[in-house]
Amino acid sequence: MTDRTRPSRLQDFVWRLEAWAFDAVTFLARCFPIDAVSDFGAALAGVLGPLTSTHRVAETNIRIAFPDLDPAGVDRLLAAQWRALGRWAAEFPILDKIIADPARVEVVNGERLRDIARNKESVVFISGHFSSMEIMPAVIIHAGVTCQITYRATNNPHVDARIRRSRFRYGVRLFAPKGGDGARELIRALGRGECVALMNDQKFNGGVLAPLFGVDCHTAPGPSSFALRFGIPLVPMSVQRLEKARFRVIVHDDIRLTDTGDRTADIAAGVRRVNAFMEDRIRDRPDEWFWVHRRWPNEVYRRRKPKA
Repeated sequence: MTDRTRPSRLQDFVWRLEAWAFDAVTFLARCFPIDAVSDFGAALAGVLGPLTSTHRVAETNIRIAFPDLDPAGVDRLLAAQWRALGRWAAEFPILDKIIADPARVEVVNGERLRDIARNKESVVFISGHFSSMEIMPAVIIHAGVTCQITYRATNNPHVDARIRRSRFRYGVRLFAPKGGDGARELIRALGRGECVALMNDQKFNGGVLAPLFGVDCHTAPGPSSFALRFGIPLVPMSVQRLEKARFRVIVHDDIRLTDTGDRTADIAAGVRRVNAFMEDRIRDRPDEWFWVHRRWPNEVYRRRKPKA
């Protein structure tokens, strides 16, 4: 770390305080039954979430996606997504306990994962921020698949180290950071015949414009670009919450992209298919998506302000 990037003593102290708070929350969460922790997270976020500025972002997103939804329906969905988000946050420190209990994680079409592992097949897994999205990489790894998982490091390096250790507890070892260095690592992994897994439902500045709920948004071209470059399929996955801290992980049918020789057009076509997959999943279970992210271009938000 250079002097330019080294944090000040005050910044490092604040970061360490945040890390100690993370440790305290983790300790407390691990002292209670799994479902009790999940219920507490739902209740807390249900109260605090609507008080934050992020509530307006979620409301705008819902109105973009569901313009015909009446005000009461918007309010119900807002409340439900806060409870779902609270469950996800509270469950993160105990995910290893959830995953270790076979009764809590049902896998649909798990044979596809076992085939990938057995045949040492290289694929690009794609998914979105559905329900407890951290369950997905754990299921991939537990099936015996060698896979690089992309992640965005937190600004606080002490908390980031703890998050990585938490993921180690449920088997996730191979990480590729988001950005240029991470993309190069993913390409190297695919070149070795391994798999990569990416979340592909958030805004990617400079990405391909493709519709989501009929409104164009910038979407990362990486998954489609990798699939075309290596001639391999996209394997979509999703996570559904069944009840409290019990889940269903679905391995969906492969998406095989067409290589016409026009790489730009082929990537754009792939991105549209990925967005269509994401939209279908969100429509199916809207309360379980990550509505608090500004998914669409800024000008869309300027035109669509929530009603006061």
